This record gives sequence, structure tokens and C-alpha cells, in this order.
Amino acid sequence: MSASIAINRRSFLAASVAGGTALAFDASLVLAAATADAPAQVLNAFVRINAENTVTIGAKNPEIGQGVKVMLPMLIAEEMDLAWEQVRIEQTDADEKRFGVQTAGGSTATPRNWLPMRQVGAAARQMLIAAAASTWGVAAESLSTARGAVVHKPSGRSATYAALAKAAAALPAPDLASVKLKDEKTFSIVGTSKPGVDVAKIVKGEPLFGIDTRLPGLLHGAIIKCPAHGGTVISFDDSAAKAIAGVAAVVAVNSGFVPEGKNDTIVIVADSWWKASKAREKVSVKWDDSAVSGFSTEGYEAQAAKILAGAPQTSAFTAGDADAAMMKAAKVVSAEYAYPFLAHASLEPQNCTARFEAGKLELWAPSQAPANGRAETARFCGLTPDDLTIHLTRIGGGFGRRLLNDYMVIAGQVAKAVPGKPVKVLFDRTDDLRHDFYRPAGWHKLAAGIGPDGSLLALKNHFATFGSDGKPARAAQMNPAEFPAPVVPNVDLGVSYMATNLATGWLRAPSSNAMAFVFQSFLDEVALAAGLDLPELMRRTLGDAREIPGERAKFHTGRARGVIDAVCATAGWKGRQKGRGFGFYFSHLGYFAEIVDLSQKNGAVTVDKVWVAGDIGAHVINPLNALNQAHGCVIEGLGQAMIGQKMVQDAGAMTAENFGDFPLMRIDAVPRGIAVEFLETPFPPTGLGEPALPPVLPALANALYSLTGKRQRSLPLTLT
Repeated sequence: MSASIAINRRSFLAASVAGGTALAFDASLVLAAATADAPAQVLNAFVRINAENTVTIGAKNPEIGQGVKVMLPMLIAEEMDLAWEQVRIEQTDADEKRFGVQTAGGSTATPRNWLPMRQVGAAARQMLIAAAASTWGVAAESLSTARGAVVHKPSGRSATYAALAKAAAALPAPDLASVKLKDEKTFSIVGTSKPGVDVAKIVKGEPLFGIDTRLPGLLHGAIIKCPAHGGTVISFDDSAAKAIAGVAAVVAVNSGFVPEGKNDTIVIVADSWWKASKAREKVSVKWDDSAVSGFSTEGYEAQAAKILAGAPQTSAFTAGDADAAMMKAAKVVSAEYAYPFLAHASLEPQNCTARFEAGKLELWAPSQAPANGRAETARFCGLTPDDLTIHLTRIGGGFGRRLLNDYMVIAGQVAKAVPGKPVKVLFDRTDDLRHDFYRPAGWHKLAAGIGPDGSLLALKNHFATFGSDGKPARAAQMNPAEFPAPVVPNVDLGVSYMATNLATGWLRAPSSNAMAFVFQSFLDEVALAAGLDLPELMRRTLGDAREIPGERAKFHTGRARGVIDAVCATAGWKGRQKGRGFGFYFSHLGYFAEIVDLSQKNGAVTVDKVWVAGDIGAHVINPLNALNQAHGCVIEGLGQAMIGQKMVQDAGAMTAENFGDFPLMRIDAVPRGIAVEFLETPFPPTGLGEPALPPVLPALANALYSLTGKRQRSLPLTLT
């Protein structure tokens, strides 16, 4: 993906002296991106040059463990020509008018910010050079910078950035679109490993996360929600709860999930969370759940079977004539695949602290999308977005859950009901699992036509999932160019929808986390029927190196083949071998191929090693964090596939209570080795929080087939 800067209004780099000891730069610019994954957005960066010649750089995006709190400042520091030990990092507040888009989702931070953050740093450096040139009466071209200082080599003079700050503040701002960027070959920070800025505090248990928020006079809120999703409050009796010493209020609010004018959440507010939680038992609630109590996992499965027996309701994508190609195919392979609803199960359950005072609302929120939370909370609180101040806290896991801001909406309304007092609303583990925004389940009926040479001639898929009025529910959509559709000559992807009362939402590597399992597992079956292994079927299907236009992103067949060849070479792939499985996928602008090695002893299957090859462009900005992200993707993907993760619904309600019902990966199940290789290709760098996850699911499924001879076509897999 290529990106360029288009300034459609006067760009500025406004400098001001803070307390006489620091220079602040504030830059606004517009990023025009090549794909919808990084749409045109306004971005701001904040840099403070301190008196001791350290530089404080604001990290504007929410930090959810993806390393963006270090990565974005690295780009600015690189172009400012700083030594990394001079850099100090601070989390900014949520304020899109000042800082532009502030989200953690879709692996968009790198493609959105790669050029803009560099330009901000380069503009700051240019102003400091201009200040030195004016002070010394020399040409700016004769000056260079290094380690936070401007140097005039002919005269031997030098000055620190701190010494030049006041003079720089008086100069006109440069045009951000034309500032000169460093030659990428001279990078000294980008491409070097930097540890997370919060690591020491996390290890020591210092407060960083939303759940750690402490304020004077803090009250605590525990929630009650209708077991059946979408149920609303008819009436409630809170007299017994209010009689408990320390209980300050019982408030009914709308979480944003049900129509305005109705309430679906009751919050007990007390001087401790434990007291608020215990007081829930004393509140009697009458719910209106008649319209939502009839949904169940068993019902969905029966309905999906009927749907797949018929024709799709609508078409998602077509190319060529799939039916005609099937008639001419040497072989036709068919199968059905399925996957369940999944919870996000973040270790830090949902929470938000809010304080309403003098008509203004202040929030401490672990949100992945604070701008959306601002708008929603303001609406439900009867305020304007400008009435809200949002402090971003570090997020203790979210994986897409915190893109939905019900916890902010709830906390804001509760705070308004007890003005002048800060209130921290906290979900317990059961609340979090039973009232998530779930990754939607799905059912697929597939068929493929194989040519005489083993090539993939045609692909058909009838996808049954959730939606209404001919449109998918949130996160239930299938990308029209879902791989391998772009490289198959004859394709027919159809979709049918059924109703659900559940709130759905994005889970790490949305859509791809499920589609990769379906398509790559099925294509392993196709490859077997063609007398090939899956990597070879992929090579033949990809064809010559070329770039294929797409609705959301371009797909480069050469880059796909590159990672396939790389992982096969590194892992010593020699065709089909017992206990080995392969998977490839393209998602969130990243190309990844992975191989899983399994062994079996006394009937128990162990994941021994996972091999990973990825292409995320010309630069891996922070290699240490990139390795961590790839490892995390592999481990999370394996967890989704093999340890029994499945959310079960009965009578409209989710049944899970804790991690015993929805287990997370344990250290003894993690592969003993995860080998990661990044290919360097001449393309702008892209994100990494998500694209390494999808291929490991089919790689595991295909390895299980090669080990046991049994093809498993639904998740979670059984490792016996």
C-alpha cells in the first residue's frame, strides 16, 4: 500500500514555550491513503523539548498490548534525529480535534501513521535547523543534526535542541507536505528493538490500566443485566439493596444496545465494589425478554442446516461462471465447515470511571475507539461531545471488544446520577463473558472444481450467518474478495442470514480469523484430491506475480508466494508429511504463511513447533515488538482452535460463567518453539497486530488430518 500526504488546508507547526523551559510542537495534517484500511484522516502529533534536552513525545493511540505507544514515537524520534535515550513517552488524552484518529483496531496504526508521524518529526527538525542557521548566520544546508543537537561542521559549532527551542518558536511553520524526510537507509531508530515503555510498571504491578483508576471519594458500580441479550427493564425493587450501609444509589441505564427510551442495565453504586456486587443479590428485577428468550445454539445449528440445503439469499461475490466450470472440472470436491460464537475474554474485564460535575463529564476509559465512545456517551447523557474529557488508560486485553463502548455509556449515565462523585463501573468475569459483543458463528457449504492439471478452476460457497434485512450483523460479513476468490477464475460466494438477539462484534483479525480456517482447510482437501500439497496448490492458483485490485485492499500474488516459499524453505517442507500442516492468509494488508508440527503420544496431541513467514513491507519498525505480536497471534489462534473455546447460548442467554467454561491458553499448551521470519519487500510498512493469527488455525487443522487421518471441519478441534 502506498500513502501520500495531501494538505488541503494550511498546515502548521505551532510552537510555544512551556514555562520557559520547553518547546512544544503541534502539527496537523491530512493523510490520503490508498485503501479503506487507512482512509483519509486528520492527524496531530505533540512533541515537547525539555530543558535538559530530553524530548517528550505524545503517544496518541490507545495501547492495547500492540506496542503502538512505543512505535509511533519511534517514527517522530527517527526524523528528529534523536538518540533513543533522550526520548520520554506520554499517553495523550482522547481528543481527535487535536490528535486526529485515535483507534486500536484493524492493524491500521502503521499504514495510517508511517508518513505523517515522520513528517511531524522532520518538520520539528527543520525548524530547529532554521533557528540555528539564523542564530549563526549560516546556510541551513550547511547544518546537520545528531543526538538532539544541530551541528555546523565547518566552524565546529553545535547547539542542543533545548538551546534552540525559543528561537525556533519564533519562526514560521514549514509546509508538512514538503519537509525533507531522512533517507530510509540512514535510519538509526526504526528497525531497532525497543522494549515497551510500560513493561517495568506492569511487572511491578503499578497502576496503569482502567481497572487501576483511583480517585478521591471513588464510588464503585456493579451491574445487573437481563440474562437474555436485549431484555429490558420493566420494573425493579431496590429497597433491600439501598438499606445496606454504603450503598449510595441504584440506577437503571441504557447500555446503548437497546432502543433509546428503554433500560437494560441496573447499576448498584456503593463505597466498595464488593459491597455493590453483593447488594445485587438484593435487587429484584422484572425483565421484558419475551422477544429474545427463544434463541439458542441448538436452534442456530438446525436453522443453518436448513439454510445450507437451499439457495443463498444474496450474492457476496461472483466471477466467471462457477456452475459451468464445475461441469467441466476433472474433479469436484465438496465439504461443510462451521465455527462457533467466541467471546473476547480479556483479562481486564470491562470498566470505566466517570465523574460528572458542573455540566461536564470526565472519563478514564480503556477504549479502543474513544471517539465513538465520546459520541455515544454524550448522546445517552444528554451532553455534547465537547462536554466530555476522556483520559486513555492502558488496556488489559480487548482484541476488538473495546471497540464497542457500552462500559463508557453506562459509566457516564451513572456518574450523572450521582454528580460530584467519581464512579468506577466494573464488570465481573461472568458479566464480561455473558455480555460480550461476540465473534459471530458461521456455517459454510463449499464446492471446488479441479482442472486436469490440478489447478483450481472454480469455487462455490454458501455462507450462513447472522443478519437482517439482507445485511450482515456487525462483524458477520464476508469480504467480497475473501481469499482465494481474487485468484480463482470462476467464483460464486453466496450468503444467507438468520436472526440472533446477541450483540456481535469484531475479534482479533475480524472475519479472517474464521474464514482462513474454512477456506484453507477446505483447499487442503482440494489439494489432496488433485494429488498436490497445499503450498503447491497455492502456487498454481496464485500464478504469475501481479497486483490484483480489490474493494478494500490490493492483493499481490508475488508477495503471497514469497511467504509461502519462505516458510516452506525454513521449515524444510517436503510435501505431505505426517503431523505437519500448512496455512496461508492475507489479511489487514499482511501476508503470512505458517506451518504447524504436531506429535502424538498415548493418544494426546502436542503442538511442537510453529513456523511463521510474514511480509509486512520494507520495514519492521520495532523488531522486538513484531516478534511478540507474531507469537501472540499464533498462541491466540491456537487457543481459538484447540482448547474448547465455544460460547453456548440457551433461552437467549450465554451460559458461560468463568474461564472453566471458556478456557484460555495455558503455558503447558503453548508450542515449545515459534520461529518467525519477516521478508523485506519494497512496499510501505503495514500493521502486525492481526495478520499473523488467521493462518495458524487451518495449519493446525491440516496437521491434525495428516497426523490422525481424520478431517475435522468444525471448531473447536479435538486433539485426540
